[in-house]
Amino acid sequence: MSERLNIVPLGPYIGAQVSGLELSRPLSDNQFEQLYHAVLRHQVVFLRQQTLTPQQQRGLALRFGDLHIHPVYPHAEGVEEIIVLDTHNDNPPDNDNWHTDVTFIETPPAGAILAAKQLPETGGDTLWSSGIAAYEALSAPLKTLLGGLYAEHDFRKSFPEHKYRASKEEHQRWLDAVAKNPPLLHPVVRTHPVTGKQALFVNEGFTTRIDGLSAKESEALLGLLFAHATKPEFQVRWRWEEGDVAIWDNRVTQHYANADYLPQRRIMHRATILGDKPFYRPA
Repeated sequence: MSERLNIVPLGPYIGAQVSGLELSRPLSDNQFEQLYHAVLRHQVVFLRQQTLTPQQQRGLALRFGDLHIHPVYPHAEGVEEIIVLDTHNDNPPDNDNWHTDVTFIETPPAGAILAAKQLPETGGDTLWSSGIAAYEALSAPLKTLLGGLYAEHDFRKSFPEHKYRASKEEHQRWLDAVAKNPPLLHPVVRTHPVTGKQALFVNEGFTTRIDGLSAKESEALLGLLFAHATKPEFQVRWRWEEGDVAIWDNRVTQHYANADYLPQRRIMHRATILGDKPFYRPA
């Protein structure tokens, strides 16, 4: 039996649909290599009709690397590496902005695996945008300017204190997360550690300012970059079906979970794969 995966690009810059794989079964080295390189090449890949338990999702994610345990999100029962994103009227989404996951740590995630468990009748799509395509579309003088800059990423921008006061326990968990995750600097342009490609590495979810610039300069430049990085030309949009799985390269993408489905409910499970310290190396 052939182990060759069917990989169909969904656009010129980002996104592909993969078939010929059952993720609930252990992958052969050959299958995993094809999947891994598809993620590197297309930045986000999608697989339909998968039935992953949290334990199976954790096992698949561990093939890619060590896993992150989120400081405030709830997790699947008995599987702390799988966070549960359960959004509805009493728990509205907080990720309906363009963001790159967990850039508030020194080694932001290399990737993530997201599985659709319960979906609204319509809506709830997720969009991804390519930081590589966005960077490559910049003018040469702007690339030169950005290459030497660093930006601050702050946990509190996406997780403000007022959202975590429902109980003393929840507030204490937030306080502990803030103490463990002080604001830190990452390069504005990141060099991919495997492919060597350059990508914009600022995101509206966590990036607060550009180091060394005045407040007005930083606000203006970040505003330009946030808008540029999420132009439709650099995007792919996925309309979920239950059982779908998305796997993406978090180092060079941003994503946006469309919050157009309330008061209906949407439940997703995410495994987050730890990465390395971002760096910039001139091409």
